[in-house]
Formats: sequence, structure tokens, C-alpha cells
Amino acid sequence: MAIALTVLLSSILGAIASAIGNANDVTQDQAQREAGAIGLAAAIAVVAVMVIAYFFGGYVAGRMSRFDGARQGLTVWLIGLLVTLVAVGLGVVFGDQYNVMDRVDLPRIPIPTDTATWGGIITGVALLIGTLLAAMAGGKIGHRYHDRVDRAAYR
Repeated sequence: MAIALTVLLSSILGAIASAIGNANDVTQDQAQREAGAIGLAAAIAVVAVMVIAYFFGGYVAGRMSRFDGARQGLTVWLIGLLVTLVAVGLGVVFGDQYNVMDRVDLPRIPIPTDTATWGGIITGVALLIGTLLAAMAGGKIGHRYHDRVDRAAYR
């Protein structure tokens, strides 16, 4: 659920960003001058999308769990992390041979992608911590359904 919602929300966000970029007719020079602001906005958007997706993924897992919703949320986070690590590993193994983005002529913002920047490191840490907390909170909130059922059943 979390991964599917991430894809859906990212697609919607990409469509909105593309529409805004086309409507404002941003040139390459403007993009280069505003690269810091664009990078910050993109980092905030990515973190927000991922936190929302993992919250609802944890919620669904907590709603389906019988005993510990937070643990189910943690499991959602671990599965998402595992899928991400496998995808990164496949990217490293197969390298540029299957890099679809190099074959598509998309507009690019001139931000370095070959080195880790402090902004990228901070965004990565925020993603890890934010998605973990969101998935566990979603699991805890989703599990409240079972608590209400148990209270009603044992009255």
C-alpha cells in the first residue's frame, strides 16, 4: 500500500510541477539561478509524499493487525526499505545499461547528481526517520479499530 501510494502521489505531484513549469515558461537560465529553491521545494515535496504514503501504509497494516499496530507499521517500513535497497542494488549491478532516463529527452535542472550534497544527506535522513515514524503512527492509529471492537465485545 505504501509503495503504491508513493507512486500515485509522486505522479500527481509530477504532473502538477510540470503544469506549473509549463505555465510559467521557466527557462534554463532561470532554473540555474533558482536551483537552490527548486531543490529545497523538491526535497520538501518528496519527504511529504513519502511520509503520507507510509502513514497510510502503516494505517492499513494496523487496521488488519490483531495485536500490535505499531509493529505492523514497522514491518511496512522495513518492507519498503528492503524494496528500495533491492532496486538500488539492481541499479548498481546493471548500471547505465538499463538507464531509461538517459534515453528520454526530458528537461533537466542542472543540479549535480553524481555527488552527495548536504541537502541530499539531510533529505535522506529526514526520509528514513519521517517514514519510520509515520508508518508506526499509522499502524497505531489503524489498530484502534480492534481496540474498539474488543471493548464492545467484552462489555
